[in-house]
Amino acid sequence: MEPFPSDRIQLPRNMIENSMFEEEPDVVDLAKEPCLHPLEPDEVEYEPRSSRLLVRGLGEHEIDDDEEDYESSAKLLGMSFMNRSSGLRNNMSVYRQNPNGSCSVPSTRTMVVCTVVLVIAVSLIMAIYLLPKCTFSKEGCHKKNHTMELIYPLATNGKLFPWAKIRLPPDVVPLHYDLVLQPNLTTLKFAGSVKIVVNIIHVTWKIVLHSSGLNITKATITSAGGHQAKSVEFLEYPLHDQIAVMAPEALLVGQNYTVNIEYSSNLSDTYYGFYKISYKDENSKQRWFAATQFEPLAARSAFPCFDEPAFKATFLIKIKRDEKLSTLSNMPKKATTPVTNGIVQDEFFVSLKMSTYLVAFVVADLKNISRETNGSLVSVYAIPQHLNQVGYALNTAVKLLEFYQKYFFINYPLEKLDLVAIPDFQSGAMENWGLITFRETTLLFDSNTSSARDKKLITAVIAHELAHQWFGNLVTMEWWNDLWLNEGFATFMEYFAMEEIFPELHSDEDLLNLIFKAMMKDSLNSSHPVSSAVQSSEQIEEMFDALSYIKGASLLLMLKHYLTKDVFQAGIEVYLHNHNYGSAQSDDLWDSMNEITNGTLDVKKLMKTWILHKGFPLVTVVRKGKNISVQQEKFLYRVEPENWTADASYLWHIPLTYITSSCNFTHCTNAYLLDQKSAVIELPEEVEWIKFNVDMNGYYIVHYAEDWKTLIDLLKKNHTALSPKDRANLINNIFNLAGLGKESLEKAFELIDYLNKESSTAPLTQALFQLSLIYSLLEKKGEQQLAARVMHRIEHLLGDKIDQQRWTDDGTLSERELRSTLLAFACTHNMRNCRATATEMFEKWMKSNGTMSLPSDVMKAIFTAGAKSSNGWEFLLKMYSSSVSEAEKSKMIEALASTEDVRKLIWLMQNCLEGEVIRAQELSHIIATISQSLPGYLLAWDFVKENWEKLTRKFHLGSYTIQNIISSSTSQFATKAHLLEVKSFFESKSEESSQLRCVKEAIDTIQLNIQWMERNLAKLQELL
Repeated sequence: MEPFPSDRIQLPRNMIENSMFEEEPDVVDLAKEPCLHPLEPDEVEYEPRSSRLLVRGLGEHEIDDDEEDYESSAKLLGMSFMNRSSGLRNNMSVYRQNPNGSCSVPSTRTMVVCTVVLVIAVSLIMAIYLLPKCTFSKEGCHKKNHTMELIYPLATNGKLFPWAKIRLPPDVVPLHYDLVLQPNLTTLKFAGSVKIVVNIIHVTWKIVLHSSGLNITKATITSAGGHQAKSVEFLEYPLHDQIAVMAPEALLVGQNYTVNIEYSSNLSDTYYGFYKISYKDENSKQRWFAATQFEPLAARSAFPCFDEPAFKATFLIKIKRDEKLSTLSNMPKKATTPVTNGIVQDEFFVSLKMSTYLVAFVVADLKNISRETNGSLVSVYAIPQHLNQVGYALNTAVKLLEFYQKYFFINYPLEKLDLVAIPDFQSGAMENWGLITFRETTLLFDSNTSSARDKKLITAVIAHELAHQWFGNLVTMEWWNDLWLNEGFATFMEYFAMEEIFPELHSDEDLLNLIFKAMMKDSLNSSHPVSSAVQSSEQIEEMFDALSYIKGASLLLMLKHYLTKDVFQAGIEVYLHNHNYGSAQSDDLWDSMNEITNGTLDVKKLMKTWILHKGFPLVTVVRKGKNISVQQEKFLYRVEPENWTADASYLWHIPLTYITSSCNFTHCTNAYLLDQKSAVIELPEEVEWIKFNVDMNGYYIVHYAEDWKTLIDLLKKNHTALSPKDRANLINNIFNLAGLGKESLEKAFELIDYLNKESSTAPLTQALFQLSLIYSLLEKKGEQQLAARVMHRIEHLLGDKIDQQRWTDDGTLSERELRSTLLAFACTHNMRNCRATATEMFEKWMKSNGTMSLPSDVMKAIFTAGAKSSNGWEFLLKMYSSSVSEAEKSKMIEALASTEDVRKLIWLMQNCLEGEVIRAQELSHIIATISQSLPGYLLAWDFVKENWEKLTRKFHLGSYTIQNIISSSTSQFATKAHLLEVKSFFESKSEESSQLRCVKEAIDTIQLNIQWMERNLAKLQELL
């Protein structure tokens, strides 16, 4: 291709002449100028007035379309037109000049004629000015109209930025990136260059891509086959994290071009992008570590890129580093070459086609252990002092990788899989393809200090991230509205794989508890559909919530049971094969399932009723002889009737399951699809009892009306007639119905009276959770005596069970986990002699200067009791600073946050935010723990208010951490004064803050707490 004609970019005429800016600084009239750059009307998006320049092509009926925007623009246009009109008038002299230089007065007739002519001329000019260009064209004007046909924002240099939408234009797609980075762990900065090969889909003059916080020093473009890179102008629009590379001539359809950009930046001090971490080595010397976290929108802060999940490309990554450090990236290392004194360059093999958010690299001093399986080398990396804690993770990862390959019938496609423990990491882990990064507590297992629960957590997180190598990496959601395709599937597969490979962990009980909590969130009017439209960064961040993960997993669990496991597995296989290395939407999954059901069931029709609608159904069951009447309605806490979104007519297609007294084994499970408002199921014979939603495999709540008494009697006489999950399900359902006002609190308490005979973890945990919610509300409301009576009721039900617990680590994993739960609860609430026993063990440990071994399952209970004294708290903090076990440190943090000393609590939160002694990654956990206690719940909220700007700068608006902080710091409030305070606080902040969904959920929750107290306080006084 010919070289570009000139070094100087030809600005299109609609990019505005300087003289036009001088006359009309805010409005540009395009009605008279042909458009050289293809700025199509469908590119229009409205921007805040403070950041936009209005570029108008005047069209029909604009006043009616948007009066406000028109009014502000019309004033400017009016001023402009007056300037032009005055110019015209100045040029139309109606005075005659005498030879002697004086002017004679014109006649009256002349004056009238001139006035008429002037009025006609001005009217014609205005009409022509205001009419759209299409009026005089051959085609005429089409009805399609936009209030402002073209609205483009201003770039940082004051010029027009040629794109106004948050989403990138579809004109250009990336094919390949060559990325070179040089991080400096002394100056904590990095330099980079990226060459992006792009393909042109539609003729364009611009290449718009993402860049955030990068100091771009040079940009060039080269055509395919061209040898000379030409410097080009680039424009920056930080509000959308976008840059536009302006081509000197049209970029042609089907052609490839290479964009080369050089830049530099600081290593981030947040948890996003390419960020820095400090830690202390074995000799207590400060060391630096650089790692990445790009999901969802931070790859753009490490290199300019097309940072949307559907823009998949291949990546060749080179990293220059200190020769004493090591680097890791998605692919295996290809070569290491010297660059200059002490600096070498690592080059990695070209990646598979993948999304930008999955790119990753780490620069640090790391050690590892490895094992090969099925042609892939699996390695677990950690800083040197933690190398002895990576063995369990390696064994678990190998087992899971082998399981997934068999289940999906698709081999893991890379030659290596690295799992890396990062010393400071906001989330639990990140599924970067071939380089999975973890928080240390979710990867490192210390046989001396890690409990049964720690082992389960590590297993679950590894299972989740490995599932992503197929769901998310191989097949990626097209846009963030379908994030559940990634996260819901990975969560579903995590628990499914654990049941298959590690049945002794009883992970299905954990999923059950998570589903119960997700349903609490989903029952609020502020909830959202699993698949929801999102645009802004805050909206995208907020999609990473319990609904995308847990509701998504629960819906897949329900579908698997309805279709049967073989049909479901075959559907997954088709989905992965049809879309590998590509992107998908929800419908693609249902279409794949329909290929297998082959017309016997329309999976798409069924599942759309669940995916596109928020909330879940309440199914009411009435038994009359052999006939079972079932009726569905929406389960919703109606907080403010005037703001309530009515969905009375909405119908879910519910795959009901049920067992009866005639046969209550799993193989006797019956199914019925309720796709109407109501129906009647006829049983073959009359039964003593019926239980719907077997093992809680469906995402709905059941109200048994008159049959609750039958089920309560069943639990008292023979609770093992139902499975532990079914028993937990009944406890959850009746307490939720009591909150809704559909059932009495008295009946809920009557149902749990059987618990002194209960020995399974799931129902005990659920009962403890429900009663703790009531206790906390009463305590924070100042109803201390009533709260004490709730605790007395818990002790009456569970006291014997608490007394039976031994302060050891023996028993099955399920028994050990129950022991941890019961003893931690008993010690926190000073129940039985728990605190005395724990304090005695803590003091022995303190006397040994922390060298005495403590049972890991009861370690948290011991530390919590010890932290009640000032000396114990100080000693625990000292031990925290020197401990090398992340599992032990996690238990210490919770204990430190359980003190009743207000000054210590304030210090703890402040220090954690600054990351001095305790890392900022622990802050949401600390705030949640402090919020549970009576001395701490107001402190936590005050801390959030006072540090809101710092919190949102560190963790980003909408992030999972911010969601947790808002939720935990406000969930204990149950007064109108607190409701007003929370509302007022967020209303005083930015619109982005006040409109966060988690803020609306917090307000809904406080209103529900108030409503619950008004409805049940008097009843509780009678009951207890």
